[in-house]
Amino acid sequence: MKEMLEIEIKAPCADLGAVKAKALSLGAEPMGTSEETDRYFSHPCRDFGETDEALRVRRKEGRARLTYKGPKLGDRGKTRYEKEVFVEDGTALEEVLLKLGFLDVETVRKNREMLRLGEVEICLDDVEGVGSFVELEIQGREREAGEEKLFTLARELGLGRFERKSYLEMKLEKISGA
Repeated sequence: MKEMLEIEIKAPCADLGAVKAKALSLGAEPMGTSEETDRYFSHPCRDFGETDEALRVRRKEGRARLTYKGPKLGDRGKTRYEKEVFVEDGTALEEVLLKLGFLDVETVRKNREMLRLGEVEICLDDVEGVGSFVELEIQGREREAGEEKLFTLARELGLGRFERKSYLEMKLEKISGA
């Protein structure tokens, strides 16, 4: 059986309010807002930049979770294998990772408003130091069919330009001046 994937696309967006209004008109349901802080770590023996993997500790609403993301699959979206584990003590987890030799790479902070339209999660993100984006995501085993569904919805929402880089990659580029 195929692994469950995080099937996702991301689009820069100058007017999150307009996208929200369009999504609501299509029947999307508001799921709330949150502030998220993602602290990224690098493996001590392999370069996640080269392998296109990610390891982060996300803090949201007093909870923490460790997330591993595998390399992106295909060349259209940001589909990848993802596994998450909730932890009671995010600070202790970060300390353990550092003691094991993982390196602290960077922290990404964002304000996120979430909506749900059927099985699609719509995230309206304002990312500190990076910009505003809309992420469309579903969970599934069929990458191509899932991506097609998301790109169709993106067009309905008025989104036409897409970004495959992660928020971390974009932030690191801005820091380095690339």
